[in-house]
Amino acid sequence: MYKKVFPALISSILYSALFILVSCGEQTDPLIDKANEEWIQGHNHSALELLNEVLKKHPSGPKAEEALFRMGEIHHFSLDNGTRALNYFQEVRQMNRQGPFSYDAQKYIAEIAEFGLKDYDQAIIEYQNLINFYKKENSDGDHQYRIASIYYKKQNYEQALVELQILLENYPKSPWAEETKFKIIEILYALNRCPEARQQYRHFNLDYSNSRFKSEMDFLVASCLEEEGHLKDAYKRFKSLEGRYTYPAILKMKLVGIEKRIEKKR
Repeated sequence: MYKKVFPALISSILYSALFILVSCGEQTDPLIDKANEEWIQGHNHSALELLNEVLKKHPSGPKAEEALFRMGEIHHFSLDNGTRALNYFQEVRQMNRQGPFSYDAQKYIAEIAEFGLKDYDQAIIEYQNLINFYKKENSDGDHQYRIASIYYKKQNYEQALVELQILLENYPKSPWAEETKFKIIEILYALNRCPEARQQYRHFNLDYSNSRFKSEMDFLVASCLEEEGHLKDAYKRFKSLEGRYTYPAILKMKLVGIEKRIEKKR
């Protein structure tokens, strides 16, 4: 998560910020422009000094918000200091929740909590804040998907399932919809709820006949059949995956295992 930002990416970030400020009728402080140039050139500490000068001149208001936001980005992307970055982004959010940098600051806060600090409980809170306070910006279910993913990481599969279902209810046209439906099938299998997994699988095939998740789902359904004792049907399904399953060694292991079980029954 923490890595140096290439100049092109920094330039893109700065261009977006300038567009926001111009559209809002605000003029950027010349010191901020100079700090941005220093950052692009890799002079991180010089940029921070200039931004501190901005804060002395403008302790509050849009220029202060931008200076704090830039300081957060420098610490986050260029200095690999997530804790310091978090403090600056929190200041931006607290200074003006409706400001032009508030939403992006809140996103960074959530991402640092999840990927940097690995404080999953706090990350869930921060993503939920994004959903609750920035409804216009959150139209595609990204943050809801992150919440579900965190519960999955925590191995709280029941709650992950709930969060994925919320995503489908609240964001039915989300670009995450296909992957969400696949994840639901995957979790149902993990919870030993194979009949439900197969039912969801049938619905999925109707909606996404050419899905990139097709082979993984076929593997899960075959695994359900195997666990339920339908060995011949399971074998046929596993066999049909040869040449298109991502992990051929695992597939071969499954086939050999079922062959031995069938032979033992004879």
